[in-house]
Amino acid sequence: MDRTDANLTAAHAEVKAELARTDTKAGLLLAFTGAMLAGAWTVATSVHLPPAAIVFGAAGVAVLLAAATYLLRTVRPNLGGTRPQGFPKWATLTPEEIRDALSEDDRPAHIAVLSRIAVAKFGRLRCAIDLTCVAGVLLTVAVVLAWLEVA
Repeated sequence: MDRTDANLTAAHAEVKAELARTDTKAGLLLAFTGAMLAGAWTVATSVHLPPAAIVFGAAGVAVLLAAATYLLRTVRPNLGGTRPQGFPKWATLTPEEIRDALSEDDRPAHIAVLSRIAVAKFGRLRCAIDLTCVAGVLLTVAVVLAWLEVA
């Protein structure tokens, strides 16, 4: 195997690993967001809260729902748009066309498409993390306001 072939193989594996890492992080953050929403619902329905706490809590829940939307968009399957590469393209081919397609080295195209998908996923994940942090601040303010009203 020559140097270029080895580099293409390594780059292809790396971009696929980045996609997997991003999906794993998004899945974990989605579970965390769901737990935060469940906790907020439990508190909101079981404790009498002052109006200010309800306003901040509702804002926090709304921001958490926005974060969950970004996370769902992050893990939503993306098959490469109008010019799929690799697996999605193979689903439309006959066995003979697959054999012909596999005889060509289209790793550079795969790397380009998968890299664009990974960068888009990373951007949505980053936005979801920022929104989750904002929601945490809003929910913390709601808790403090509820505690001050009780105290």
